[in-house]
Amino acid sequence: MTERTAERIVVVAAALLDGVRLLAARRSAPPELAGRWELPGGKVEAGERPEAALVRELREELGVDAEAVERVPGEWPLKPPYVLQVWTARLRPGSAAPAPLEDHDELRWLAPVDVWDVNWLDQDVPAVRQALAHLGAGAR
Repeated sequence: MTERTAERIVVVAAALLDGVRLLAARRSAPPELAGRWELPGGKVEAGERPEAALVRELREELGVDAEAVERVPGEWPLKPPYVLQVWTARLRPGSAAPAPLEDHDELRWLAPVDVWDVNWLDQDVPAVRQALAHLGAGAR
Protein backbone atom coordinates (compact mmCIF):
# COMPACT_ATOMS: atom_id res chain seq x y z
CA MET A 1 0.00 0.00 0.00
CA THR A 2 1.41 3.35 -0.92
CA GLU A 3 1.13 6.28 1.44
CA ARG A 4 1.05 8.77 -1.42
CA THR A 5 -2.09 9.75 -3.27
CA ALA A 6 -3.07 12.71 -5.44
CA GLU A 7 -4.69 14.48 -2.49
CA ARG A 8 -2.43 13.33 0.38
CA ILE A 9 1.34 12.94 0.68
CA VAL A 10 2.80 11.46 3.85
CA VAL A 11 5.87 12.96 5.47
CA VAL A 12 7.51 10.63 7.99
CA ALA A 13 9.52 11.85 10.96
CA ALA A 14 11.63 9.94 13.46
CA ALA A 15 11.39 10.05 17.19
CA LEU A 16 14.99 8.78 17.12
CA LEU A 17 16.04 7.62 20.55
CA ASP A 18 19.36 7.08 22.26
CA GLY A 19 18.22 5.49 25.50
CA VAL A 20 15.74 8.07 26.78
CA ARG A 21 17.07 11.02 24.76
CA LEU A 22 15.27 12.28 21.65
CA LEU A 23 17.13 13.65 18.63
CA ALA A 24 16.13 17.12 17.42
CA ALA A 25 17.42 18.64 14.18
CA ARG A 26 17.65 22.40 13.49
CA ARG A 27 16.54 23.38 9.98
CA SER A 28 18.94 25.30 7.76
CA ALA A 29 16.56 25.39 4.78
CA PRO A 30 14.21 26.55 3.39
CA PRO A 31 14.63 30.13 4.71
CA GLU A 32 11.15 30.27 6.28
CA LEU A 33 11.97 27.23 8.46
CA ALA A 34 15.66 27.93 9.16
CA GLY A 35 16.61 28.05 12.83
CA ARG A 36 13.59 26.05 14.02
CA TRP A 37 13.80 22.47 15.29
CA GLU A 38 12.10 19.34 14.00
CA LEU A 39 12.04 15.58 14.18
CA PRO A 40 14.18 14.46 11.21
CA GLY A 41 12.53 12.76 8.23
CA GLY A 42 10.97 13.51 4.88
CA LYS A 43 8.48 12.64 2.16
CA VAL A 44 7.37 9.12 1.36
CA GLU A 45 8.05 8.53 -2.35
CA ALA A 46 5.46 6.93 -4.66
CA GLY A 47 5.32 3.18 -4.01
CA GLU A 48 7.50 3.42 -0.89
CA ARG A 49 6.47 2.10 2.53
CA PRO A 50 6.61 4.72 5.31
CA GLU A 51 9.11 2.65 7.32
CA ALA A 52 11.43 2.38 4.31
CA ALA A 53 11.11 6.13 3.66
CA LEU A 54 12.07 6.86 7.26
CA VAL A 55 15.20 4.69 7.05
CA ARG A 56 16.15 6.30 3.71
CA GLU A 57 15.58 9.84 4.96
CA LEU A 58 17.64 9.26 8.11
CA ARG A 59 20.50 7.90 5.98
CA GLU A 60 20.32 10.90 3.61
CA GLU A 61 19.84 13.62 6.25
CA LEU A 62 21.92 12.27 9.14
CA GLY A 63 24.24 9.61 7.66
CA VAL A 64 22.95 6.91 10.02
CA ASP A 65 21.79 3.34 9.70
CA ALA A 66 18.52 3.27 11.63
CA GLU A 67 15.44 1.13 11.91
CA ALA A 68 11.82 2.13 12.36
CA VAL A 69 10.39 0.56 15.51
CA GLU A 70 6.71 1.51 15.68
CA ARG A 71 4.34 4.20 14.55
CA VAL A 72 3.30 6.81 17.06
CA PRO A 73 -0.51 7.03 17.03
CA GLY A 74 -1.86 10.04 15.20
CA GLU A 75 -1.33 12.10 12.07
CA TRP A 76 -0.77 15.86 11.87
CA PRO A 77 -1.63 18.20 9.00
CA LEU A 78 1.16 20.12 7.30
CA LYS A 79 0.85 22.44 4.32
CA PRO A 80 -1.66 20.72 1.97
CA PRO A 81 -1.42 18.06 0.62
CA TYR A 82 1.13 16.90 3.26
CA VAL A 83 0.44 15.08 6.52
CA LEU A 84 2.99 14.11 9.18
CA GLN A 85 3.35 10.64 10.67
CA VAL A 86 5.91 9.85 13.37
CA TRP A 87 7.71 6.59 14.01
CA THR A 88 9.93 5.68 16.93
CA ALA A 89 13.34 4.68 15.59
CA ARG A 90 16.73 3.56 16.85
CA LEU A 91 20.23 3.42 15.46
CA ARG A 92 21.40 0.00 14.33
CA PRO A 93 24.51 -1.40 16.03
CA GLY A 94 27.63 -0.05 14.33
CA SER A 95 25.84 2.96 12.83
CA ALA A 96 27.75 6.20 12.53
CA ALA A 97 26.79 8.99 14.93
CA PRO A 98 24.15 11.34 13.49
CA ALA A 99 25.52 14.38 11.64
CA PRO A 100 23.62 17.25 9.99
CA LEU A 101 24.16 16.44 6.30
CA GLU A 102 21.08 17.82 4.51
CA ASP A 103 18.71 20.67 5.42
CA HIS A 104 20.02 20.87 9.02
CA ASP A 105 22.91 22.70 10.67
CA GLU A 106 22.74 21.34 14.22
CA LEU A 107 21.55 18.23 16.06
CA ARG A 108 20.81 17.82 19.76
CA TRP A 109 20.04 14.81 21.90
CA LEU A 110 17.40 16.04 24.35
CA ALA A 111 16.61 14.41 27.67
CA PRO A 112 12.87 14.47 28.52
CA VAL A 113 13.40 17.47 30.81
CA ASP A 114 15.09 19.40 27.96
CA VAL A 115 12.70 18.62 25.09
CA TRP A 116 10.90 21.96 25.27
CA ASP A 117 14.14 23.99 25.45
CA VAL A 118 14.34 24.18 21.63
CA ASN A 119 12.11 26.20 19.30
CA TRP A 120 10.19 23.40 17.55
CA LEU A 121 8.45 24.02 14.24
CA ASP A 122 4.79 24.71 14.99
CA GLN A 123 3.66 21.64 13.06
CA ASP A 124 6.06 19.39 15.02
CA VAL A 125 4.87 20.45 18.51
CA PRO A 126 1.79 18.18 18.65
CA ALA A 127 3.76 15.32 17.08
CA VAL A 128 6.57 15.69 19.65
CA ARG A 129 3.99 15.86 22.43
CA GLN A 130 2.32 12.65 21.20
CA ALA A 131 5.68 10.89 20.72
CA LEU A 132 6.65 11.73 24.31
CA ALA A 133 3.30 10.50 25.62
CA HIS A 134 3.67 7.32 23.56
CA LEU A 135 7.13 6.79 25.02
CA GLY A 136 5.90 7.51 28.54
CA ALA A 137 8.36 10.42 28.81
CA GLY A 138 5.74 13.01 29.74
CA ALA A 139 4.48 15.83 27.58
CA ARG A 140 3.72 19.48 28.04
